[in-house]
Amino acid sequence: MKIAILQPRGPLYKNKSGAFKKSLMYAPLTLTTLAALVPQELNAEIQIIDEGVEDINPNLEADLIAITAITGTSRRAYKFADKFRSRGIPVVMGGVHATLVPHEVAEHADAVVVGYGEENWPQLLRDFKEGKMKKFYHQSPNHSLAGMPFPRRYMLKKKGYTTIFSIEAARGCLNNCDFCVVPAAWGRKLYQKPVEEVVAEIKEMKAKHLIFIDLSPTEDVNYSKKLYNAMIPLKLKWFGLSTTKIYHDNELLQLAAKSGCKGLLIGFESVDQKTLINANKGFNSVAKYYDLVEKLHSHGIAINGCFVFGFDNDDKDTFKETVEFVQKANIDLPRYAIYTPFPGTAIHNKLKNEGRVFEDNWSLYDAQHCVFKPAQMTPQELEDGARWAWKETYKLKSIFKRLAGSRTFTRVTLPLNLAYRYYANNLH
Repeated sequence: MKIAILQPRGPLYKNKSGAFKKSLMYAPLTLTTLAALVPQELNAEIQIIDEGVEDINPNLEADLIAITAITGTSRRAYKFADKFRSRGIPVVMGGVHATLVPHEVAEHADAVVVGYGEENWPQLLRDFKEGKMKKFYHQSPNHSLAGMPFPRRYMLKKKGYTTIFSIEAARGCLNNCDFCVVPAAWGRKLYQKPVEEVVAEIKEMKAKHLIFIDLSPTEDVNYSKKLYNAMIPLKLKWFGLSTTKIYHDNELLQLAAKSGCKGLLIGFESVDQKTLINANKGFNSVAKYYDLVEKLHSHGIAINGCFVFGFDNDDKDTFKETVEFVQKANIDLPRYAIYTPFPGTAIHNKLKNEGRVFEDNWSLYDAQHCVFKPAQMTPQELEDGARWAWKETYKLKSIFKRLAGSRTFTRVTLPLNLAYRYYANNLH
């Protein structure tokens, strides 16, 4: 049996002409994880293709093709799926978009995997082998990350990424931020690998630099402390994600630093407290933002700070206010997104019912295009303001001012800033 597992790209991530440079691209886990989950008894020949680094041949040969897609890449995924099916090749689709709108996806696929695929994907393959593949495969209510095989990282085109050593210890989030797809797609629940399995995977990789892609690992403080303690002897340097809640637990922050944390992506989202409260992210405290940044920097941790434009409280002054904070606080690597009501989420339904969603071209749902009517500005003003913020933040004088103020792991943050400068100047 020949199985091809594909991940189509979005327009910003073209492997040759997009805005994303190689230095911003780390290896995805979905493709290598799905490859590892193929049952051994099938004796399958497996091919994985990440279109962000290599082209997908629409004429490739396989007995079964699996496509994973986010909303922004779904229309391209549909085109590939329709092409393969027209040639008589069965297509399976999964990922966050398939989980949010499974019945739409089913129009372009022979089978749809809804939710996480650790259990469903192997069962689907066994069913396919026996000629009894079903239309939908839903995540088990008893889903677990324990005892899973390590991703097959050796199958990746290593030259396409800044690192292939991405890893996941925990999945999911307990929070309910209204702009996030996670609660809508997977609910408010944490899934965690046993700490000893995470450590074993790190040792198997023989890696000294890692990127943790966990969305919100520090929500379970006890688990995070156990993990960081176990990582200390490994002498790693790693980057990951956290909420601002890490500010309140000194022991957790110290353990993160001792375990080798050199950078954290933090979702600040807004510099207006009322906006945060309305977005169900009131645990962020704007009044403590400067203290948070200073505290992380004092532990040698650089900050990838994320901000969202387009909340109902936002107006044309929001862009300038946000950039001023970023520069004054010396955020090492700022990132901006446009508020996006993804299909299948409560906020999409709300704005749709209010007549504010005007765009159903999913390829524009990439968090850099405005697809709804903002409350206090026009869609064009929102897009223009976001792009101004990108360019203003990544002027050379801004980069050097922020990094001189931070002085945190600049041998990595400087190249990343230059890569984002290219991105900011090529968003058009």
